Amino acid sequence: MRHARAALVALVAVTLLFPGAALAQQEERYDYWRFNRQMVRYGQQAIFMCNGLFTSGRTIEQVFAQELAFLPQPVGTPRGGDYVIDEERKAVAIGASGGTPIMRAAFREGIGCVILAPDQTFEDIDSLPSLDLPPPPGDPATIAWPDGDLVADDRLAPGIDAAALQAASDWAFERESPEQVTLSLVVVHNGRIIHERYAPGVEVGTRTRTWSTAKSIGVTLIGMLVDEGRMALDEPLGLEWLPRARSPETDPRNAITLRHVLNMSSGLDTVDNDRLEYATGSGLAYWAGASSIVGARRRALIREPGTNWDYENYDTLLAVYAMKRAIGDDQEYLQFARRALLDRIGMRNTLLSTDRFGDFVLSSQVYTNARDLARFGLLYLQDGVWNGERLISEEWIDFVRTPATATAERGNHYGGQFWLVPDDRMDVPKTAYSTSGNRGQFVVIVPSHDLVIVRRGLDYGRQGFGRWGLTREVLKAIGPGATEEQPEDRPQRAVR
Repeated sequence: MRHARAALVALVAVTLLFPGAALAQQEERYDYWRFNRQMVRYGQQAIFMCNGLFTSGRTIEQVFAQELAFLPQPVGTPRGGDYVIDEERKAVAIGASGGTPIMRAAFREGIGCVILAPDQTFEDIDSLPSLDLPPPPGDPATIAWPDGDLVADDRLAPGIDAAALQAASDWAFERESPEQVTLSLVVVHNGRIIHERYAPGVEVGTRTRTWSTAKSIGVTLIGMLVDEGRMALDEPLGLEWLPRARSPETDPRNAITLRHVLNMSSGLDTVDNDRLEYATGSGLAYWAGASSIVGARRRALIREPGTNWDYENYDTLLAVYAMKRAIGDDQEYLQFARRALLDRIGMRNTLLSTDRFGDFVLSSQVYTNARDLARFGLLYLQDGVWNGERLISEEWIDFVRTPATATAERGNHYGGQFWLVPDDRMDVPKTAYSTSGNRGQFVVIVPSHDLVIVRRGLDYGRQGFGRWGLTREVLKAIGPGATEEQPEDRPQRAVR
């Protein structure tokens, strides 16, 4: 007893003399999100397997070898395990009862696979959104590129270095890192496909996930509404923020504009960062059946809008929700991408997925093939004009290519949901710009050389495939382009 009392007195003395001493031994090492992470892993596998099998038409062996290589601990093997594949319903369930919730995903016509909530079963599939629109008229196999897939003349134009082009292709496919898996490469020059290559098991029509390249598709749809005057770049989003304040009109988040969220500079708390992307935040919408718009609106303002750049899926989803509100009709909203963009430029293989509430998850959940993304890049290369019809204004293209103000100290590397050539990069034209998606999804647009490069991948691990390095290698085959337009010479137009 005497020894215990002496030890206590000594501890108190140390604490009084050095207040932080006793507390310094404590560290917050426990992962309080680990149960969420396991549920999210199951949900990821459900979405990857469902889309791999029923959207991409891949085999179960291919799905395990590549789609699921991104996951740290996939459930089962190609021969079986704690998962169910329902061929008739085009659905997948991951897990077994008694522990982590079973996560399910189901293919929906016109949309791709949708993740269900943990408390839903296959019996709830019929309540999920779908899009039943007939395809555009004609057989794409008989329609000439770029509106269709008929490529009648694949001869290289004079001035194209065939050996250098093949070397650039080999640079993309023959990677030193086994974690960088190139699935497809398409190079378009002067509107013509001059190089096209696919990995074994991948074909022209194979759809794979775009990841954040979806953001660039989303900003294009939003730009169409801005061009029509139905949205405005520098006006407040006009959303109902959560939690609802007693005086919503005084909520400081009302100052956030469309420009702020498209520039990834909303000033809102970025909950997807700090290793929480696969535990909470937008991850619960991607992989666990939560709403994609509720969590996006339930964030605190921690910085002045427009002053700090921080990449955040929820910022994109706020813009997409503002787009839905501008359209005003749920059915028109579901059909808008098809009618306004995809069908008009021949993107027949592209599926824009929604959450189970019918809201597009245009921060990531799009499935398409390399040629459709080449068409998308070609629309931008042609200054927003397709077959003589203007679909996107030059003003909007200027916006997506203009560095976000908050990136000035980071090298001016990001515009409006497109990535820009950083200030310190000198080996590619400064006016090139690119989409970018996880696992190596890139559409690079090089106006000075009339060039579009599409690279699709299923990278995993440390990844790190260099889109600007690929651009440099392809440019070796193209030769000198037009006089490079300097950023200060780029026309600045007012955008509504």
